Amino acid sequence: MSCCSTVTLDKAYSFKGEQQIKHMLLSPRVEKEIKMEPCKEDNYELVSFDALPNFLKDNEFILNYYRSEWPWKQTLLSLFSVHNETLNIWTHLIGFFIFLALTICAVSMVPFGSQPEVNGIEINKTNLSVITLPSIDHMISSSFNWYLPTYIEKEIANEAQGTVTRWPFYAYLFGAMLCLFTSSACHLLSCHSEKCAYTMLRLDYSGISTLIVTSFYPLVYYSFMCLPFYRNLYIGFITAFGIATIMVSLFPVFQTPQFRSVRALLFFCMGVSGLVPIMHKVFVFGHQPVAMITTVYELVMGLFYGVGVIVYAARVPERWWPGKFDLIGHSHQLFHVLVIAGAYTHYLASVMYLNWRDMEGQC
Repeated sequence: MSCCSTVTLDKAYSFKGEQQIKHMLLSPRVEKEIKMEPCKEDNYELVSFDALPNFLKDNEFILNYYRSEWPWKQTLLSLFSVHNETLNIWTHLIGFFIFLALTICAVSMVPFGSQPEVNGIEINKTNLSVITLPSIDHMISSSFNWYLPTYIEKEIANEAQGTVTRWPFYAYLFGAMLCLFTSSACHLLSCHSEKCAYTMLRLDYSGISTLIVTSFYPLVYYSFMCLPFYRNLYIGFITAFGIATIMVSLFPVFQTPQFRSVRALLFFCMGVSGLVPIMHKVFVFGHQPVAMITTVYELVMGLFYGVGVIVYAARVPERWWPGKFDLIGHSHQLFHVLVIAGAYTHYLASVMYLNWRDMEGQC
C-alpha cells in the first residue's frame, strides 16, 4: 500500500514540475527573451587576423577589422559599414562610376546624321585642316576634369564623317569598368565563404587582365592603323597573353599569399610588354608631336601602374607599422588609387589618338 502511494506521489510531483516548466516558458518575460535571442546572432563582429580561416588570410600586417564568413545579407550591407575593406571597395567603385560617366558622355555626344559643328563652325573636308591639335597647356588643364575633356569635342565632331572606327576606344573603357567593378565586388563579397572568395578572385584577376589587354587597343590600333601587319601582330600578341594569364589564374595556388609576387610580376610583364609598340610608334611617327605627347601620357600611366605594383607586392606602409593602417592608408588602398590614376591617364592618351587619326582621315 505504501509502495503504491510513493509511486503515485512521484507522478504527481513530476506532473506538477512539467506544468511549472510550461508556465515558465509561456510567461511574457521568458517569451520576450526567447524572441530577442536571434537578434544577438545578427550582430556579426569584426575579428582579428589570427581568428580568420586560412582562405581569408592574405596580409598579416593588417591585424584587425576583418569580416569572416558573414551571411549574404550582412556581407552586402557591409558596403556601408567600416572595416578594413571599406576603402578598397569604394575606391574602385567610385572609379567605376567615373568611367561609366565618361562612356555615357562619349556615346551621347557623338552626333549622327548631321553635319557636325564645333564652336559654331561647320566642319567638312575643306575646312578640316584648320582644326589643330589642342595645346599642351589646354590638355594639362583639361586633364583635371573627371568628365569628358572639352577637347574631345573636336574628335567627336568628326565621327559623323565615319573617318575612324571607335571600337578600340570603347573596348578600353569597357575594360576599365570591368576591372574596377570586379575588384570592388571581390573586396565586398569574398568574406562570405571560401567558394565565394575563390570565384570572386578569379573574376578580379580576369578584370585586371582585361584592363591591361584593352589598354593596348587604342595605342596599337590608332598608331598602326595604316600598317595592318604590325597592328594585327601586336593586338594578337597581347590578346593571347591576356587569355593565357586568365587561364593561369584559374589554378587555386595562384591566389595564395605565397604567390603574391608571382601575380604582381605576371601582370607587370603584361604591362611592360607595351613598351615594344610604344617604341615602335616613336620610331615611325616620332616627327609628329602627337606621337610624343601620347608617349608622355603612356610613360606617366606606366609610372602610376609600376609604383602601384611595387606598393602592392611590398605591402608598405603597413609592413613598417603593423596595425597602424588597418582602416586607412594600407598598401592595397594606395594600389587602387594609383590604378585609377593610371587608367585615367591612358584615357587621355586614347582621346589624343582619336583626335590624331580623325585629323588625318582614313589611310
